[in-house]
Amino acid sequence: MAVIQWFPGHMAKARRILSENLSEVDVVVELCDARIPFSSRNPEIVKVIGNKPSVLVFNKADLADPKMCDFWKNYYNDKGIQIVFTDSKKGDGIKKVTEAIKKTMAEKIKNQEEKGRLNPHIRAMIVGVPNVGKSSFINRVAGKAVAVTGDKPGVTRSKQWLKMGSNIYLLDTPGLLWPKIEDQRCGYRLACTGAIKDDILDNTDIAGFLLEFMRESYVDALCTRFKLNPDDLEDLDRLQLVTMCGKKRGCIVKGGEVDLVRAATIVLDEFRGGKMGRISLDTPEALEPDPNTIVEDENND
Repeated sequence: MAVIQWFPGHMAKARRILSENLSEVDVVVELCDARIPFSSRNPEIVKVIGNKPSVLVFNKADLADPKMCDFWKNYYNDKGIQIVFTDSKKGDGIKKVTEAIKKTMAEKIKNQEEKGRLNPHIRAMIVGVPNVGKSSFINRVAGKAVAVTGDKPGVTRSKQWLKMGSNIYLLDTPGLLWPKIEDQRCGYRLACTGAIKDDILDNTDIAGFLLEFMRESYVDALCTRFKLNPDDLEDLDRLQLVTMCGKKRGCIVKGGEVDLVRAATIVLDEFRGGKMGRISLDTPEALEPDPNTIVEDENND
């Protein structure tokens, strides 16, 4: 995969909305994907937020590897960053987000109460990359369907406020990716979870990356799901891995060839839907520099 450079119109609009509304809120809720708690943190968002109080929420925790969740929890806690894991489908962790917001804003609440304002309002803004489950999170918070949901990035568009508890008001913003993703591994992980639109990249390559990763880290889950023998996976490249899975699912076209596009779609859909088990793509390796990233010498003409 080459360096991903894309910034469609709605992404530029999302960045403007985030910047323009930052002054209207007291705290920012940054929603990430628990399967990629490092790769799904948008550096553009972190930069715009600056010193604004924030709470880091890892959604879709039900799809992530519990051991990796523990690793990333310790990693961020060591940095003094308050995090909450959530499952928007079941509602797990939603109350903890409310508690985390109140804890973050404890000083302001105390100051307001000392001035005679009981139960002062807290204005929060939710931000994150596409497809981290932001709309599902908002609907769970509201207790009803108030946000459009979908499994593809770029679904959420309009600005909307909703009440979160007795005194917290939450502002929704569109999902925002950054203009240039230089770390190839980060780009692949985002693509695997659906944060980048499928029609922008080569899905066969993305699915091959996922299968290659699972062969190294979750081989039992891979073999169980596709009825494969671990020994047969050795030395296969990405295309061959997709081909093998396609054969197992009957993705055969005229002439006995495997429909690679269909096979790749099956692989990605089943991963995104949690049918392969609880899998995290961000391991401690995500903290290491990508050896495939090309760093340009700014001194060169």
